[in-house]
Amino acid sequence: MKRKMLALVLTTTMIMTAFVGCGKKAETNNSKQVDTSVQDESAEAGKEETTDQVGEEKSIVTEPTTLTYVFADGDEGAKEAMNEIVNRFNNTYKDVTVKIMPGNGGAYSELLKTLDSVGEFPDVMEMRDTAAYIRAGKLEPLSSEITALFKTTTEFENAVYTAPLAGENTQGIIYNKAYFDENGFTEPTTYAEFIELCQKIKEKGDMSPLVVGGQDIWHMGFWFNKAYNDQVISQDPDFIANSYAGTKDFTDATVKATFEEMKEIMQYAQDGWTSTPDAQITTFLVNKMSAMMFSGTHMFSQIEAADREFEYGWFPVPSPDGKTRLVGGAGVGGLAISAEAAQDPNKKAAAEEFIKFFFQSENYKVYCEKLSAIPVTVEEPTIDVSDVFKEVIEATNTADDLCSMWNGQVGNKELPPDFRNFMYKTVIEVLQGQRDLDSACEELNKTWKTCMESFNPLDGTGIQ
Repeated sequence: MKRKMLALVLTTTMIMTAFVGCGKKAETNNSKQVDTSVQDESAEAGKEETTDQVGEEKSIVTEPTTLTYVFADGDEGAKEAMNEIVNRFNNTYKDVTVKIMPGNGGAYSELLKTLDSVGEFPDVMEMRDTAAYIRAGKLEPLSSEITALFKTTTEFENAVYTAPLAGENTQGIIYNKAYFDENGFTEPTTYAEFIELCQKIKEKGDMSPLVVGGQDIWHMGFWFNKAYNDQVISQDPDFIANSYAGTKDFTDATVKATFEEMKEIMQYAQDGWTSTPDAQITTFLVNKMSAMMFSGTHMFSQIEAADREFEYGWFPVPSPDGKTRLVGGAGVGGLAISAEAAQDPNKKAAAEEFIKFFFQSENYKVYCEKLSAIPVTVEEPTIDVSDVFKEVIEATNTADDLCSMWNGQVGNKELPPDFRNFMYKTVIEVLQGQRDLDSACEELNKTWKTCMESFNPLDGTGIQ
C-alpha cells in the first residue's frame, strides 16, 4: 500500500525542486584509490586494505552487518568522493560493510523509485524527494546526536529526516573582473549602488549589464526568488501557509512589490533575454557580451571550462532594506536512513555511525572539495577551494538571512505542483508588458485556488 502511495506522491512532486525551507539554527586515512566505475565492488575492496589506517574502532554491532547505500552518481566528483569515504569507513569498522549499489548515472529520482518497486530500497541513501518519502513512511527520523552536527537542519512534521550534504546553491552576481578593473567599477555594498552600477554599464554601451537565460523558465527563479525574499518573506515568512489558510493572497502589496523589484532589475538584461537559454549565459559572460550574471556557484566550473583564463569575481546583491538575504543553509535533502533498516538494531546503529563518520572533518572535506560544496557542519572542514568560493562561504556565514528557494519549502510552505512555473510565466508576461500587474495578481489568485483543489498540506488534500 505504501508503494502505491509513494508512487502517487512522487508523481505530484517530481516537477518540484527538491530544495528546502529556512532551517533552525576525528582521523582515518584513505588506504587506496577507488575505481568509481565499479561502485558495488568498493565496499569489499576497501575491506581488504587497512595498512594505512590509524586504527580500528570498537564494534558498534553485535554481528557482522552490511548496509546498502545509493547516491546520485551522475557527477564524477560525487562518485569519487562517495567511494573514498565509504572505503575509509569500511577500513575502520571491521564488523560493518557499506556496499554501494550501482546507479545509472541518470535520473536519480527514477532510480530510487525503481529500487523501491522491486523491494531493494537501500538502507542509507542520498535523499532528494524527501517530503514524498516521509509521507510514504519510508524514512527514519535522525537522532539528536546526528542533527547536532549541523549549523542548520530542516524539520518535517517536527522531525529531521536528512543529514544535509551541503549548503543550498547560493546565488549572487558573477562578474567580469577584468572589465570591472579596467573601468574602475567596484562591488556594490547596497541595493542602490547595484542599480547605479547597472546603469553605468548600460550607459557605457559596450555590453549589457546582465545576462538572463529566460528561455528556460526555471532560470527566472533566480531573480524572482531574490525579489520574493526581499519583499514577501522579509514581511511574512509564512506567506504560503497563510495563502493556503486564506488569510493572504497574491494581490498582497508585498507580491506587487516583488514584481516592481523585478521590473527595476530586468531593464538591465540583454536584448532578447527571453530567447536566451541558461546554457548560453556563460558564453555571454566570457565573450564580453554581458558584464554580470546572477546564478549559483555551480556556474564557477562552467565558466572555468569555457575559458580557463577568464577572471571572474562574485558578490551578493543586498536587499533594498540594506540586509543581505541569500539562498543557503541546509536543505531538506541529504543522507537518510530507511525506516525498514532502522527496525534492525544493528543496521540502525551502523547507519547512524556511517553518517557521523561521513561528516567528520577529514572525510567531509573530501566531499566538499570534489563538489565545490559549502560546508554545513558546526565543525567546518578546512577545504582547498578558490578565493572566490571562499568569499561565497564567508557571505553565507555573515548573511542576515539564509533560506532555501521559495519553491523548495516543505510542510505548510510547500507549493502546489505547477504553480512555480505559472508564477514565472506570469512574471515574464508582466516584464514584457503583455499583462498589467493587477490582472496578473488576480490570475495568480485564480490559479492558486485551482491548484489547492488537488494539493493542500493544511488539510491533506493530495498527500494522504
